Amino acid sequence: MGNHLGDMAPPSCFLPSFQRVHVVVVGLDSAGKTSLLYRLKLKDFVETIPTKGFNTEKVKVAVGGSRAVTFQVWDVGGQEKLRPLWKSYTRRTDGLVFVVDASEAERMEEARVELHKISRSSENQGVPVLVLANKQDLDAALPAGQVEKLLAVHELSACTPRHVHGCSAVDGEGVQQGLEKLYHMILRRRKLVKHSRSRRR
Repeated sequence: MGNHLGDMAPPSCFLPSFQRVHVVVVGLDSAGKTSLLYRLKLKDFVETIPTKGFNTEKVKVAVGGSRAVTFQVWDVGGQEKLRPLWKSYTRRTDGLVFVVDASEAERMEEARVELHKISRSSENQGVPVLVLANKQDLDAALPAGQVEKLLAVHELSACTPRHVHGCSAVDGEGVQQGLEKLYHMILRRRKLVKHSRSRRR
């Protein structure tokens, strides 16, 4: 797991259907991004090694009961030297998933800086953001509400839909629900964009 970064980046055009969405998973190193990806893909916890570049998987997620939506998920390495490359992967994405290790209070300020940097970049204006406060299975994990305050999520652009959700890649708690929230934010944004385009005609 963990392909090397090359010239490969997500394709610039995606299927218009609401049955398929493209999301990029970013966050600091060791936050549990890859474990969350494979929890979604395999419905199990997978021990992973630090991602040197990216992983990408198609994941089917049931939303609103029985309807399955295909998420094309790009999981990008979080080491400091790789973070400038995040923008290459988030260009034209439908949604951002920012993963935080909720048990590492001492890294929340570092995470806050990176979250605001990526969500405020010109390419990501208005792109829905799901913050996953991972590792809720650990006693030291901060609850989602506290993570939300420490990351100053309320200071993100008013045009950026966002949601903070507690989860655990180990037992799967909260992962599916978080993705459902993100899907509904993406759906709302697509409808707004479509509506504004039709009004301009």
